[in-house]
Amino acid sequence: MTERIVGIGAGAKELATEDMILNIGPQHPSTHGVLRLRLTLDGERISSAEPIIGYMHRGAEKLFEVRDYRQIIMLANRHDWLSGFANELGVVLAAERMLGMEVPIRAVWARTLLAELNRVLNHLMFLGSYPLELGAITPLFYAFNERERIQAVMEEISGGRMHYMFNRVGGLKEELPYGWLDRVAETVALTRSKIPDIEGLILHNEIFLARTKGVGVLDRETIMQYGVSGPIARASGVDLDLRRDQPYLAYPELPVKVVTRTAGDCHARFEVLLEQVKVALDLADACVAKLRSLPPGPINQRLPKVLKVPEGHAYAWTENPLGINGYYLVSKGDKTPWRMKLRSASYSNIQVLREMLPGHLVADMVAILGSMFFVVGDIDK
Repeated sequence: MTERIVGIGAGAKELATEDMILNIGPQHPSTHGVLRLRLTLDGERISSAEPIIGYMHRGAEKLFEVRDYRQIIMLANRHDWLSGFANELGVVLAAERMLGMEVPIRAVWARTLLAELNRVLNHLMFLGSYPLELGAITPLFYAFNERERIQAVMEEISGGRMHYMFNRVGGLKEELPYGWLDRVAETVALTRSKIPDIEGLILHNEIFLARTKGVGVLDRETIMQYGVSGPIARASGVDLDLRRDQPYLAYPELPVKVVTRTAGDCHARFEVLLEQVKVALDLADACVAKLRSLPPGPINQRLPKVLKVPEGHAYAWTENPLGINGYYLVSKGDKTPWRMKLRSASYSNIQVLREMLPGHLVADMVAILGSMFFVVGDIDK
């Protein structure tokens, strides 16, 4: 057997006994950034696939060890730049668990509201960009229009559009602006009214159906072996959501609907993402109603000038927009973590490609890759 390695756009000699090694990436429109896929092709069909990562590695886990518990929030919200607020949550929850700290009730509900708004922002990005990869440009404009509405209220409260830096150990950075809850309620209602437009535009489109139905099927057993989580796992019938099954923040008091499908293909993953937007908007409405009913009170705990976490270790995990994120904190009693290990959802979501891609055509690779909902910074950290 002879192997020939070629780049994108190059040709290979047509021989029955010759496999072709095709490198997709590390910089390619289909890979959402610096991800590299090493494909072995038999004609136009993929016989093996190897995701190669690390091109964006920034050593965030080591940087945690030389920054205090205020500074590490800045690092935490950057590995998945579409889920900045959700990433901050895991770090502060782990530190609060170590401190035995009780967060003010208003901060708990405000955090939950902001986490759900961040979930909508994340999902709208993929709902717009995924059809674009299959040749449909219009959904991108619809999705980004709704993202801008939510970005406006997130920017108003935090000052940031992507890296919010609004969480603090003990609560939130500052009080909610006057009238902000009214603006959130209006934004959520407008966004909800526009979701059917995106759904009608793409979900039942015959070209979209042909490219996604029965393509990239991921079975439950493979999901369990690779630790895949989030909307990808739920699209294959894995009925798991930490907001319901191991609730944190205000989720024990909220009716969290877990959206699942059984097909496990690209279309099912898109369906789950779309339905999760509707659920997140409903949860955001419930949080707004609760915050309005709460009496005035603090939004954070007063902290010492130098915050030191007691010696020990703690693990916190959250249901991030892309799946389960885990944060393992080890402290020696200093103002900086001795170790902070991140378990990111995107890492598992991308490793399972080695099982999914073989047997598919190269043309289907684009549809499968786009439906795996990952951020490259979340893989490399």
